[in-house]
Amino acid sequence: MLKTLTLSPKLESALNSGHPWLYRNHLPEHRLQTRDWVRVQAGRASRIGLFDSEGAIALRLYDTDAPPDRTWLEAQVKSALALRSYISENTDAYRLLNGENDGLPGIVADRYGRYVVIKTYAESVNELLSEVVRALQRFLDKSVRLKGIVRRSAAGLDRLWGELPPPEVTVYENGLAFIANLYEGQKTGLFLDQRENRQTVRGLAAGKSVLNLFSYNGGFSVYALAGGAARVRSVDIAEAANRDAERNAALGNFAGEHEAVSADVFELLKIYADRGERFDMVILDPPSLAKDKDSRRAAERAYRRLNRLAFRVVAPGGLLVSSSCTAQVPPDTFKTILREAARDARVNAQIIHEAAHALDHPVRLAFPEGRYLKFVIMRCGE
Repeated sequence: MLKTLTLSPKLESALNSGHPWLYRNHLPEHRLQTRDWVRVQAGRASRIGLFDSEGAIALRLYDTDAPPDRTWLEAQVKSALALRSYISENTDAYRLLNGENDGLPGIVADRYGRYVVIKTYAESVNELLSEVVRALQRFLDKSVRLKGIVRRSAAGLDRLWGELPPPEVTVYENGLAFIANLYEGQKTGLFLDQRENRQTVRGLAAGKSVLNLFSYNGGFSVYALAGGAARVRSVDIAEAANRDAERNAALGNFAGEHEAVSADVFELLKIYADRGERFDMVILDPPSLAKDKDSRRAAERAYRRLNRLAFRVVAPGGLLVSSSCTAQVPPDTFKTILREAARDARVNAQIIHEAAHALDHPVRLAFPEGRYLKFVIMRCGE
């Protein structure tokens, strides 16, 4: 019999909202264990949740009246894959399942060529993996000719179906080749959420000198070169990332020059600004600077400093492309930071483009936390 927890009536609207999480401090005393299914009630509201004993999120909630079965999970996967049907044939690296935003809290799945990499964000949701894998294999096998489905964990890759991928896989975004390390690369291998933003940069890069900061494997650099940039400098503190950037830039045999520099971005920007070095386009895409609400203020200060320094190295009439993936910093706050940074740098800037994630990273209206990525392009006054 399904266990039931009665919550405070004050949580009725929260349950009715469709938000997929319940925090630990919202639950009464209980004897639940990880992977227990439970019905939670508050006033007239009722939801089905999966309990996890670790982390701040105690229950992940599902849009079903009973614990998800094979038919329900298959329908969720099928719906999510239908949303990705717009993706062109010259792109074979993209998100298939976007966790809470596709009705499957705690589970993401990304395609890399003929492999699928799954990542889970709670031990409890592994309860659902066998049926999710079965559905992915069923719906993708003919169109993708899948070779394997794996799970990425701290220990490496676990084979869930088919074969393990090789150490490196060459994939394509908008016809551009990238080398993906599915065992050790960031997230599931690449930062797929910026794909369409990289394409925007491609359209603006012709003839420009480009400085790509926190460049990782050179994603924005490759797109800038593909767009006709005259020269691109990739900067990351990790030498391994810079080696990957060099390799990815070389894959395209572009006419423009590319170099990778291993350095601390804060320190290097200060050096460039002090000696008057300027670029037609500066791309600023740092990693998340806050893991929780307690570190939000420190993150805001870091973003302000980074963007102030970046404004100082943009040539008159040039572009600053600034991004934030810190969920704790909402879009309006990020734009306020940019405005203050421009003021401090004494730059008259105008926003010419704003965006968020690629279309394969949908955001559920009832889950504002899912909208973490901010992407702003600004023209700096001459």
